[in-house]
Amino acid sequence: MALTDTQVRQLRAKLDAKYVKSRKANGNDLHYVEGWHVIAEANRIFGYDAWDRRTLASHCVWSGASGPYHAAAYTAKVRVSVRAGDITIVREGSGTGEGTAPTPGQAHELALKSAETDATKRALATFGNPFGLALYDREQLGVRKPRSEKASPPIGPWILRSASGSEEASFDKPSEFAAALRNAMTEAQEMETLFAVWEQNVETVRALNRRMKQDQLSKSGIAPQLVNHLKQCAIALVKPENRGNGSDHQKMPDHRQIMSAVPPSKGVRPKIDKSVLTFGEPKRIRCKEHLRFVGSQPCLICGRSPSHAHHVRYAQSRGLSLKVSDEFTVPLCATHHHHVHTTGKEQAWWQERNIDPLKVASDLWQRSRERDPTADEVALSAFPEVASDCGGETAS
Repeated sequence: MALTDTQVRQLRAKLDAKYVKSRKANGNDLHYVEGWHVIAEANRIFGYDAWDRRTLASHCVWSGASGPYHAAAYTAKVRVSVRAGDITIVREGSGTGEGTAPTPGQAHELALKSAETDATKRALATFGNPFGLALYDREQLGVRKPRSEKASPPIGPWILRSASGSEEASFDKPSEFAAALRNAMTEAQEMETLFAVWEQNVETVRALNRRMKQDQLSKSGIAPQLVNHLKQCAIALVKPENRGNGSDHQKMPDHRQIMSAVPPSKGVRPKIDKSVLTFGEPKRIRCKEHLRFVGSQPCLICGRSPSHAHHVRYAQSRGLSLKVSDEFTVPLCATHHHHVHTTGKEQAWWQERNIDPLKVASDLWQRSRERDPTADEVALSAFPEVASDCGGETAS
């Protein structure tokens, strides 16, 4: 498989229900995605210059008068080619189309275009759900249902659980549950206990946040406040001298300098920024806004757009399953991004092209900071369990 990991994830993603259209056909509901959306998805996933289509054959199967208009019907066969690294993936599809217009030429043109579009959709559908493959499943399990079709969030009572998962208390009001959870996090004396409390109650926090949005209340701020309180409690555990100073954590250092704590999934321990320890490790900044900015730049090698944000691997010491800091990223198209990942000596790869990626990355980082000097590298995206329900985005 020569496609990048990002492209594979995008091809496996569910099809958003808002792009699914329907029409009646022989008394049945026919679900489909429009041609413009399929082509836009191909441009987004493969890159504008990394794929193309070619009409192999077309045939007019019927033409004639339809009342005061002219009508025509065509079949077409289309080949789609996707360039992924050093290989080309080829898929073919056949389709039909009909057209009705005031003149014969217009009718034939509409029918031929419709047949070619239908054949293109069928060829691209073989790549995955974003192109309509999910619609061939009767149950449409590959279609992401809109929020309105999901089960209504619970309305309470709100159960507070201890670090071990046992039920501590039940509350009828969200504000009472939030206050109790704050107290439980404040009283945690160890980092493991703090995140265990959070893990046991994060689903309740998410449900609470969805409920308050569904009730069309003004932004309650409860979930973001709880996330922020979790950060502050973790900071206090990293720097114990800040506890008990009567300031209620108001004078604590900037959390970007102390930690990048992530509430763990089950079985995963929290990660602390070790760059502040006596024997520090390289700081690895995560900033999605900067990655989007880098991805908007043209490829350093060929100038194609859009690009991927490539992390220069030798910019920092290697870590187990850790990328280098996001400040060491440069734009590469899908083809060259795959190429650089397949080389065993990245530094030599760049030297062959007479490019200093670290200097380019430094310039892009400075430009990115100038565009948004208040950007927070940790922000809410460091807490993926509630980010989607608190208005934030999860890290890419």
